[in-house]
Amino acid sequence: MTAIVESQESISVGWTDEMGAAADQLFFVSTYTDFDRLAHGPRGTEAKHSLYVYRFHPSDGSLVLLHVSDRKEREVVVNPAFSRYHPTLNVVYTCTEDIENNGQIFAYSILPNGALTKIGQADAGGTSTCYLTIDKAQKHIIATNYWNSTLTVIPICPKTGEFKGDIKSVHDPNQGKKVVAAPKKCGGVNHSNNDASTVRQRQTDPHSHALVLDPFEGCVAYVPDLGKDLIREILYDQEEGKLMMELAVLPSGLCTGMPDGPRYIEFHPSFETAYVVNELSSTIAVFSVDKSRLHEIKLSMLAKEPMDRFKDKSTLTLVQSISTLPDAFPKAMNTCGRVCVHPSGRFVVVSNRGHESITIFRVRQNGSNRGKLNLIGCFHTRGETPRHFQFDASGQYLIVANQDSDCISVFSFNLSTGEMKYTGNTYHVPSPNFVCCVPLDDRQAISTSDKNPQEFTPPTTLTESGADKLKEAFNHHINKEISANLINVTRELSSLTTATEAKDDSSEDTDFGCMDKPSLMSELEAAKREILELKKALSRFSSSG
Repeated sequence: MTAIVESQESISVGWTDEMGAAADQLFFVSTYTDFDRLAHGPRGTEAKHSLYVYRFHPSDGSLVLLHVSDRKEREVVVNPAFSRYHPTLNVVYTCTEDIENNGQIFAYSILPNGALTKIGQADAGGTSTCYLTIDKAQKHIIATNYWNSTLTVIPICPKTGEFKGDIKSVHDPNQGKKVVAAPKKCGGVNHSNNDASTVRQRQTDPHSHALVLDPFEGCVAYVPDLGKDLIREILYDQEEGKLMMELAVLPSGLCTGMPDGPRYIEFHPSFETAYVVNELSSTIAVFSVDKSRLHEIKLSMLAKEPMDRFKDKSTLTLVQSISTLPDAFPKAMNTCGRVCVHPSGRFVVVSNRGHESITIFRVRQNGSNRGKLNLIGCFHTRGETPRHFQFDASGQYLIVANQDSDCISVFSFNLSTGEMKYTGNTYHVPSPNFVCCVPLDDRQAISTSDKNPQEFTPPTTLTESGADKLKEAFNHHINKEISANLINVTRELSSLTTATEAKDDSSEDTDFGCMDKPSLMSELEAAKREILELKKALSRFSSSG
């Protein structure tokens, strides 16, 4: 728990702002600033500011704007469209989407008050940079460049997050060939559209759209190629920071003869399962992952053995393909945006641009169909073109970037049913394209105080008024934790009880939740014990001082 700091301006309790509402995380939002430099065609308003930083209030799902980047920065940070928060440092990376010039990656130190301090800039080595990956050793950042399809590895310092040098490795699926398709302003197609003519031109070239390292060993990079309807598997040496040979390629869907357009791939946090969102066919492809083969690959790399024996056999096997749209809705009127697995592992969530919705699937937890998906429903996003969305740190709120409605909207997310509900909170942001969650915790305070002592005041001796405010905040936090524990466990138990009553005992693979009833009863008892301990702690704290 963060101590109170009393300054000349205000007293803050932990991460509490001047409004007195407890807040423990920021949201970093990027925007499109120059439509002519994009492969696709937004219909909203060109932003005059590249970056926005908000503080999130988990009590009601509201946001407070803390920081807006300077207008002059818009000339340098052009179309920032993807951001990555460092896993251990208070550093955010964002990259520019530009089909005319090489993308730029900017590194910012982010302070608890939302202020950004630029700590570095690096060339992404390709055009229309759309994805950033930090490897498991946190020694390199890997950039994915959509327009010319290149993948580049750039060294970073594990201790500071700063860039350490030039590009160390480049992988080019197009083998040095020039891009055939023309930009929009030179007669090319608008990549936002999904008609046959647009897709035909769009798929004349390879278009890498993401790079995700396997979560088990970190030695295989999975790259959805939207232009060629493929998932590429590339050997990655994280010690050397080198993308090595291409091990395998496989189709991203059912091979129906219609384009799929794989956009992103996400892995389940505990199952050996991966999910690929196909932008053009509006489907989720579910793959089983050969974890043992990945382990073999890693051991062979460490032993410096020849790797040719691993070529031409994929570590992925397609097990399911499921639509993200209602059956009667025309697929040509939609393209998918983001896909993610809920932190609980119980849901897969995808955005539909055109249908203007978020589709939520329940992940089967048991039986031979574990990891496969069942549809829960589609939910309107209160705006057009939901390009991106992000959960808050608790997984109980969803923030959606409605690109062509110039707004971000906040929804509550039911951890038991998987349903989302509009909170009534919407904020004007011109052409928002990405929402990055920045949790504030102890490492945040340490790193920012080291780097920016003039902007961050370290904890000092408590004043009498400060102590009163700390007790008040502690009391609020404890009561909130008690309520949350009771509500979540009770909902889970209720949901399971209802489902169990309706369950057909002969169906092995029917999924009604990730826990059986005895386990939930045990969880409820554990929660009660935790609540009792919290109450005791609160009583001791209130009676002290």
